[in-house]
Amino acid sequence: MNNDIPTTPPIKQIEEPMRWGLHRREMRMLAIVISIKALLFLFAVQSYQVLQNQRVVGLRGWLEIWNRWDSVNYQKLAQFGYSANGELQPLLVFYPLYPWTVRLFTYVTRDYLVSAFIVSTLASLVTAILLQRLVELDYSKELAQRAVWLLFIFPTSYFLHIGYTESLFLMLALACVFAARKQRWLLAGLFGALACMTRANGLILLPVLVAEAGHQYWNTRRWRWGWLWIGTVCLGFAGYLLLNKHVTGDPFAFTSLMQRFFSKSLSAPWTGIDNAIGSLSRDPTEAEMIGTQEVLFITLGLVCTIVSWIKLRPAYSVWMTGNWLLFVSVSFVLSVPRYTLTMFPIFILFSMLAARRVWLAVITIWSILYLSFFASVFAWGRWAF
Repeated sequence: MNNDIPTTPPIKQIEEPMRWGLHRREMRMLAIVISIKALLFLFAVQSYQVLQNQRVVGLRGWLEIWNRWDSVNYQKLAQFGYSANGELQPLLVFYPLYPWTVRLFTYVTRDYLVSAFIVSTLASLVTAILLQRLVELDYSKELAQRAVWLLFIFPTSYFLHIGYTESLFLMLALACVFAARKQRWLLAGLFGALACMTRANGLILLPVLVAEAGHQYWNTRRWRWGWLWIGTVCLGFAGYLLLNKHVTGDPFAFTSLMQRFFSKSLSAPWTGIDNAIGSLSRDPTEAEMIGTQEVLFITLGLVCTIVSWIKLRPAYSVWMTGNWLLFVSVSFVLSVPRYTLTMFPIFILFSMLAARRVWLAVITIWSILYLSFFASVFAWGRWAF
């Protein structure tokens, strides 16, 4: 374990040019990710056929069983755009980059569902490469490969493969941090802005980049004018506010829509956590299972956030802290197991712990068992985060 404790990387390592080609080990990792994706889809189809007693026919049938909840909403936005009236009105709370990207691909595929899966698939593959390269800046190649493996078998990692924003957002967040580590601050700001147009927590990249710049200044005592590009991150959120204003006339319309249609508003963290714990006793069946997992993943995120301040770079700790606080600082806590997926430093910590084989076995077994369970429930058509 001591060999995996981070030390400040040599400055010349940070300033190496960004590499666009693929190493052989990265090609192997992509093959593993594709294999996980294929096995997950096969398992989900067979689970669906058994649980629903209904045969899944053709490629589109394989995709349709995943087309639920927010996936349907993103495809509606891709097809019809935003509106201040009718059934599209509440969808203004969804950020625009993912549906816009799906719409772009439909000019080739002529199919919104297929396009959604193509976007998520491509983004997930780039995510694997970026996470491996980012971790390799501070740790061994073996630890980096374990981190990618543990990300893609995480219990809610099926969201990386289907028509949700997780893969695109995680790709952009990793690209932002990786560019900052490589002193490409304009790229970091642009990737951060795109992340802000994908998910609300993209704004957390602003303090993350400030923390990274501060860490680099502490090590070198050199000011870099490129740090001023950090402010570019805000342009993404400004674009989302302009979208709100264009559609409704109010740049902050999404806040009232979130409360009106989804019963969610900003609240103190202890309020959201207390409500999540209180939900455990309200329903002895499905709701209890969901509430239990919400509380478990809230706890997992909190523990890993605390440990990150001891083991990881300050920028990673800021990312962990900001995301965890955002997830629980709502009146109605929901989907924390899915949101935890974007807290990528968790997988660095998991990989450090998994340097011992017994912990690698424990984390792998837990992940695969719950990934199978959650994916089956989701494909079956029940709520699974």
